[in-house]
Amino acid sequence: MSRIGKQPISLPKGVDVSVSGTSLTCKGPLGSLSLAIHDAVTASIDKGVLTIARKDDEKLSRAMHGTTRALVAGMIEGVTKGYKKSLEVVGVGYKAQIRGKVIALNVGFANTIEVAIPDGVKVEVADNTKISVTGIDKQRVHQIAAAIRAVRKPEPYKGKGIKFSDEVVRRKAGKSAAGGAKK
Repeated sequence: MSRIGKQPISLPKGVDVSVSGTSLTCKGPLGSLSLAIHDAVTASIDKGVLTIARKDDEKLSRAMHGTTRALVAGMIEGVTKGYKKSLEVVGVGYKAQIRGKVIALNVGFANTIEVAIPDGVKVEVADNTKISVTGIDKQRVHQIAAAIRAVRKPEPYKGKGIKFSDEVVRRKAGKSAAGGAKK
């Protein structure tokens, strides 16, 4: 039995979850999300508690049991609290700006790199160096944050680049000038 899949999900106040066939819809104060449920599992609501059950004991069914439960729990958290991912731009002259539906990044390249911001995700820039990505869909928020970071990952010598706020960049020592070449 899946340890994660067998845990019931209690529905907080203000959250409405409806199951129709293979579709599960979750509505809350921040918005609405829907999920297509795999045929190997079923969802049922009873007295404010949502449970996910699998139809048989096949390998795919066991895998989808825990996965579906985790996705639904993430949806409920998203429509109640939302998700936020913070990034920092580190480097002399490195900066980020919002231009309509894109974020423009000047991070040491000859040209400005632009990353499109999809609907349902809000990106804010503070002090030209702090980027905040928020939204109700965990996958979208983290995907956009990862796309922004991928433009210029932090390098280990000076730490320049775009990093997550909670990320620790392990620094390396540069070339040592002592010794030199022998003649």
